[in-house]
Amino acid sequence: MRFLLQRIGFYVFTAWAAITINFFIPRLIPGDPVSALLARYQGQMSSDAIESLYILFGINKKQSLISQYFEYWGQLAHGNLGLSFTAFPSPVSEVISQSLPWTVALVGITTVLSFFIGTGLGVLAGWRRGSWTDGLLPVTTFLSSIPYFWLGLLSIYLLTGPDSFFPASGGYTPGLVPAFDQYFIPSAIQHSLLPALTILISSVSGWILSMRNMMVTVSGEDYITVAHAKGLSERRVALSYAARNALLPNVSGFALSLGFIVGGTLLVEIVFSYPGVGYQLFRAVGAHDYPLMQGIFLVITISVLLANLLADVAYLLLDPRTRREG
Repeated sequence: MRFLLQRIGFYVFTAWAAITINFFIPRLIPGDPVSALLARYQGQMSSDAIESLYILFGINKKQSLISQYFEYWGQLAHGNLGLSFTAFPSPVSEVISQSLPWTVALVGITTVLSFFIGTGLGVLAGWRRGSWTDGLLPVTTFLSSIPYFWLGLLSIYLLTGPDSFFPASGGYTPGLVPAFDQYFIPSAIQHSLLPALTILISSVSGWILSMRNMMVTVSGEDYITVAHAKGLSERRVALSYAARNALLPNVSGFALSLGFIVGGTLLVEIVFSYPGVGYQLFRAVGAHDYPLMQGIFLVITISVLLANLLADVAYLLLDPRTRREG
């Protein structure tokens, strides 16, 4: 229990530090949203109107950064993430809530599938060295070294076209209204297949390699030899002794992957113009949309910290030594 409380305290401090950095970094980027807005629309506005825009977007130049910082914390306490510049006058929370389901559906499903498929194949490849599974290693090594976005570009070039089943971009057919009906759902699934396949192929390869290497390491341990000497079945030794201990390092990696789900796979979403959180972040950076950038970074930060906390809980359950130390 003491171990868990220490970790919670650490994550609370980390959350404070991340939110503080989240506030200051966008304001250190050259340019600002109001200047970008005036440049985009070539607007001629009075100095009073321009000053009102700065205040509206939370960049009151008459206030010091420290004053803006405490005001930012006050807004967070009330769940107010500000107004989005790129989707004005929509609140940041509304923009994120519209994009989040796309990212969670795409990256969440592919992350979970890739972990279980890759871990299962890695266990098999590591435990039965010399079998047909070793033939997967050169392929997985090659695929794991290819970035997501490069696979995405290749898949668009090879698998899309006028008569192709796979759309090249977007989240659904233009003209459809997002709804849970027989028109929108099939279209959304069809548009997600190619980016999902891109993420799945690259992710599975990494899990196979890491789990296979851990299984090879663990299989030479003394407790595996003792388990065999006791006459335990091959399956029980592989799963209950070898795989359970080999899985521990992968738990933290999987937890981090779950935490980054809400951030999306930025380059994949850009390549496919997929309407997820990562694509919104890309647009926000280009438009100097401070509130939207801060809102997305905040959601990503909290998600990663919660995922790491879940990983610590999983360690407590999987490794009895951690419980004794706590």
